[in-house]
Amino acid sequence: MLSSYSSLATEVYDITKPIGHSFGDIEFYLERLKGCTGSILEPAVGSGRMLIPLLEAGFLVDGIDNSPEMLTSCSDRCKERGFTPNLYEGKMQDFKLENKYEAVIVPTGSILLLENREESLQALQTFYEHLLPGGRLIIDIFLQTDFNLNQVSTSTWTTPDHNVITLESKIVEVDFLNQYTIKYLKYEKWSNGKLIETELQRFPLRWYGVEEFKGILEKIGFTNIVISSNYKYGELPKDANQSITFEAIRPN
Repeated sequence: MLSSYSSLATEVYDITKPIGHSFGDIEFYLERLKGCTGSILEPAVGSGRMLIPLLEAGFLVDGIDNSPEMLTSCSDRCKERGFTPNLYEGKMQDFKLENKYEAVIVPTGSILLLENREESLQALQTFYEHLLPGGRLIIDIFLQTDFNLNQVSTSTWTTPDHNVITLESKIVEVDFLNQYTIKYLKYEKWSNGKLIETELQRFPLRWYGVEEFKGILEKIGFTNIVISSNYKYGELPKDANQSITFEAIRPN
């Protein structure tokens, strides 16, 4: 069975996306959440890249993720900084929490990791159900632009304990009708020239058109939808390489 964000993937994530590392999104989310005094939920919280800066800014934030390894990393990083947020293990598409939230945030296109369209729609419905009336969903997507089958790319990192992790990545399936690709990521960890750990990750990635995604949000019941690109509020996207953010309200 192929993994999903297990130990090596988490280790690489912590190296490449350290706490506070921003694509422009952290500043954007901090600005958009100004005035939010209630609790915020971040599904697919990962190891806390976004969550911890929000906590440091004084927001009340819970996190949920389906990877125990990611949650352990997130918890450890929070404790190092004196934070003890509520962190839950669960899937985006079917979690059930007692709390209702003033905002649900899903940065960096994490929703696109749900390969099955029905699961994506279920996740958006789940976000809606966990919002208070008048609460906001802020969610990023991006368009898939790489469709080169079986072309291998390789990356290498040195870990804090002076081991080496290599990553080989290749797209093994492209489905234009159902709008997703499947990529295999092979992680290998080396110590003194010897392979000590390996991990093969199956990495699905969906894509949605801008109007398509807006229509899905409207069908679920969201209103007052604002579309932004490259973390510039209200600036509509002009090309396929821009990040796209939707902000939408659960009506009262």
